[in-house]
Amino acid sequence: MKAVNQLKTFQRILGEYPAETPLGKFLPGFYRQNKQMGSTDRRVAGRLIYNYFRLGKALPNLNAEDRLMVAEFLCNTQTNSFLQHFKPDWAACIGFSIEEKITLVKSQYPDFKLEDVFPWSSQLSTDVDREAFLKSFFVQPDLYIRVQKGFEAQVKAELTKAEIPFKDEGNNCLSMPNGTRLDAIFPKQHWFEVQDYSSQQTANYFKPEKWDSWWDACAASGGKSLLLHSLQPDIKLVVSDIRESILANLDERFQQAGLRKYQKKLIDLTQNNEQVLYNYEFDGIILDAPCSGSGTWGRTPEMISQFDYQRAEFFKRLQQSIIRNVVKHLKPGKPIIYITCSAFKAENEDAVNFMTKELGLQLEEMQVLKGYERKADTMFVARLTAAVPPSYADEVLE
Repeated sequence: MKAVNQLKTFQRILGEYPAETPLGKFLPGFYRQNKQMGSTDRRVAGRLIYNYFRLGKALPNLNAEDRLMVAEFLCNTQTNSFLQHFKPDWAACIGFSIEEKITLVKSQYPDFKLEDVFPWSSQLSTDVDREAFLKSFFVQPDLYIRVQKGFEAQVKAELTKAEIPFKDEGNNCLSMPNGTRLDAIFPKQHWFEVQDYSSQQTANYFKPEKWDSWWDACAASGGKSLLLHSLQPDIKLVVSDIRESILANLDERFQQAGLRKYQKKLIDLTQNNEQVLYNYEFDGIILDAPCSGSGTWGRTPEMISQFDYQRAEFFKRLQQSIIRNVVKHLKPGKPIIYITCSAFKAENEDAVNFMTKELGLQLEEMQVLKGYERKADTMFVARLTAAVPPSYADEVLE
């Protein structure tokens, strides 16, 4: 009976869920309207609806309940009462490898194809392992934090006390199960930042020097700026975004992290901002560009079923418009760090080609950060430098 009620709750959630709304925003409201649901009910309901969307666009002609059973089988590694009730034969095989599970699913549903889960695999960045990337959608990513220097022992002690399993990933990075209630363990302390592993790795490309002037052009809530500050606290920092509300969140986050010296600007980077940035020249620019977010859909799998590839082409044009306006303020010979949380070539390598061929920047290095190999987000990062005109080089030598 419990499994039947869980299925009914799933059907209600799926029926009421409005497209284009993140599940992470919709579910809390649904739970508030259904206060009779206990913590276990909410946890199971969340698992079922997220796993359902992890199936992406595979088996589109199958009814929702059968698609859910396939998703539950592929996404779980431990037996649960829901699958035991509805598919006991599959529940007995829950410990099979993902390859064996896919074979079993195909034996019952011959139309199942792994490539249908994410049907744009031909558009992925060159270095992405397509099969590994597709299979990663059946695994919930971990929660990662970046611990501030000097607080490693305290954070580990509190996690151990709360019996939270965690792994030290090196460089002050810890991973733990997604859904860990850090606010309940650390109600007042600001000893760490929640930041994905791949996002933390982008810091390896910054290489700031003391007293440099840097611009975080699409700062959002300031995660990359905080990374930059942790590497070199003596930089002169300008942050900007098009959204005033998110810059307010940035202020609070910076204050908690102890970053107090910075300039903040509300800027639409698709426009010419010569008046706002008059005489501004930077020793480094971080451009965490707006993108499809396809590298993060392991966390938000509902986006797969809502996505149209034309959106990637839209972001490609948007990125080129932004890049053209941003690089005007880069000193000759200095770097721009281009970052996306996309796995699409159109938003990654194509942007690098635009910067090198159309704008004359020099590529130093670029990399797909393969989060799908370690239950993290997949991202792209490139470090390019502005060309040095001969006249400028002569001035520097003099």
